[in-house]
Amino acid sequence: MAVRATVVPTKIVRDDEDYVRSTRPGAPRLEERGGGEAERRVFNESATVAGCPLHFHFPPISLFSHLRYPRNVNPCLFTLLWLVVTTFAVEPPKPFGAVPTDRQLRWHQLQFYGFIHFTVNTFTDKEWGYGDEPESIFNPADFDAGQIVRTAKEAGMKGLVLTCKHHDGFCLWPSEFTEHSVKNSPWRNGKGDLVRDIADACRRQGLEFGVYLSPWDRNHKDYGTPAYISYYRNQLRELLTRYGPIFEVWFDGANGGDGYYGGARETRRIDNRTYYDWDRTWSIVRELQPMACMFSDGGPDVRWVGNERGVAGDPCWSTMDRAGLLPGHADAKQLNAGQRGGTDWLPAEVDVSIRPGWFYHSREDAAVKSPEQLVDIYYKSIGRGA
Repeated sequence: MAVRATVVPTKIVRDDEDYVRSTRPGAPRLEERGGGEAERRVFNESATVAGCPLHFHFPPISLFSHLRYPRNVNPCLFTLLWLVVTTFAVEPPKPFGAVPTDRQLRWHQLQFYGFIHFTVNTFTDKEWGYGDEPESIFNPADFDAGQIVRTAKEAGMKGLVLTCKHHDGFCLWPSEFTEHSVKNSPWRNGKGDLVRDIADACRRQGLEFGVYLSPWDRNHKDYGTPAYISYYRNQLRELLTRYGPIFEVWFDGANGGDGYYGGARETRRIDNRTYYDWDRTWSIVRELQPMACMFSDGGPDVRWVGNERGVAGDPCWSTMDRAGLLPGHADAKQLNAGQRGGTDWLPAEVDVSIRPGWFYHSREDAAVKSPEQLVDIYYKSIGRGA
């Protein structure tokens, strides 16, 4: 083992009489005190430690003349001490297995954020809209995005995810690709943009902003055909380019079933493993919002925890074998526990409502979770690494 090292000893600072500053006027240099060529020759010679030849190359001792050394102590001793420490320092081990990306580390640091469910369902008193709701029903009174975001911030949340489009297909922003949106509602005379309001309020109050865009659309006439995929991706591009930095994009696993579908009122089934061509859809997010984490049953950045009760597995590993995992196509028990030593860093996100359902229903006002229940959820989610 041949090692070549250039060593610069640490500076010694003492002002008492036992120390001599060799650079002060009149002080002899090291060579003049008996050092010089002999000392350089000693340092440049080979040494053997534990049977291994060590070849050291040191700068001239005169380069160390600005240091203060104890009287009658050869400065070579300090150099040798430094040499022993640095030569045999142990390198830290390389990380084991999968490790998080920069975007995932940033996501981990958030710990706690909110999920806003608000659309036509709030006015129809339904949990899932059928897709035939008239735009005229959407007309919130005294809507105050600042108050909503401020409440989330006071609760300790670091960000908010908004259901920009749920399964009913109604868009909370004036999308250029559908008439089923706020632009045809009476709210603010069709000039409103609820996504803009929430996003801007988050920026002003220092919270991150994320978007939920349901893949399933019970309103659109082309759902189930290739034409709908182009439509969906166009809406995704709108959300990723109009509202500033996005910290998370939420892809729901609910896909296919009965719906309005432009008046057809029928049941449509799709193969959720192939229909959305997820790799190409996800690539849009990577291109337009490279620091956004994508959530779904199969990630690719953050996985569903496998239930909506707010309970992560014990243990809940942040690694999994992601091959074959797709939105709506994963085993809930496996998602809940993760896999020790999995091939991919895929931490769990716990989504849980403070009410029995996700949307507001006045009949559930007395069923809001208690502080004790919420603290228990905190320990069983964040406390378990989710």
